[in-house]
Amino acid sequence: MTTLLTMRFTGCLPRNGKGFKVANDLFSMMKGDRSFVLYSLQPFDRWKRELYNSIVNHFIIIVNNRGVRRIERNKSQTYYSVRMRAAKGGSHEQGGKHISGGEQISTFDGITHAVNFLLEKGLTHSKGSPDFMQIQFECIHDPVRLLKPLDIQSHQVASVEKGQALARQLLRQAGVPKSSIETLGQLLPGYSGLGGAVLFDIHSGRPIDESGIRVSRMDWQPDNYEQWAAYHGVPGNPRMKEALVLATKVTSHPAAVAELCWSDDPDYITGYVASKRFGYQRINKLKKFGDEQGCRIFFVNGREDIESYIHYLKKQPIFIRWEEEE
Repeated sequence: MTTLLTMRFTGCLPRNGKGFKVANDLFSMMKGDRSFVLYSLQPFDRWKRELYNSIVNHFIIIVNNRGVRRIERNKSQTYYSVRMRAAKGGSHEQGGKHISGGEQISTFDGITHAVNFLLEKGLTHSKGSPDFMQIQFECIHDPVRLLKPLDIQSHQVASVEKGQALARQLLRQAGVPKSSIETLGQLLPGYSGLGGAVLFDIHSGRPIDESGIRVSRMDWQPDNYEQWAAYHGVPGNPRMKEALVLATKVTSHPAAVAELCWSDDPDYITGYVASKRFGYQRINKLKKFGDEQGCRIFFVNGREDIESYIHYLKKQPIFIRWEEEE
């Protein structure tokens, strides 16, 4: 019995016939509840990868650089975005100091666990005890997009100054002009405490949005993350997971050029530069101990559709999914 596959495309197919052949291949592979393997002898073009990864209504498509690796039936699930934010001195809208924030994507049965995890995170932050906390959840109606985690590389530097110099060098490699980096250095102190990201246009060398964009609706299922961490020999802690999930989502959009980030946690001095070009570059020293000034800058190509990018950051649900390359 052949299973009918309902496909929802997020982009346009090339008008050279190949896109329709790929669609027909997918139809022919869907038989019953089994998993399937397809070995592709032709290069796996970017548009094919996006096509396969966009079909998330009924099936999970696992791909690598040789083609489709596995197709799994996606069990019918309703997901919920569970979010927390905490502040001291009143709510964020009342001028309260941002203490903590976080999010998980959960099934209905997992909401209690997600709420308890986020509650504990907000109450035990090194920035202090909040007197305001908001935890909310809402049903996700849009298809969840699957993204492969960025490649990761760690850098050990001897001082904050060397860490900052390395970050500037990486931003240049990602395509951010030197003049934009210098302008950002003058504006950066005023962005501390926003509780969100600043969008910075690499062409004008000026910020596009300074309101503090909060990226939402993203997660990485724990078992898959633990497999990834064990394979790469990195600590499987929640901080690394949250940072890599966010960086992967932020940099996957066409408008994104690079991200620069370090935490406002006074006890955590590690930060990163992320880009599609070279992945997630972790730097062990980007600020001094005790400094509560954080940084989250999204460098963007202002000639792209920035409104679409902001909507993607806030609303598009994504799961990170890692598969070991054969």
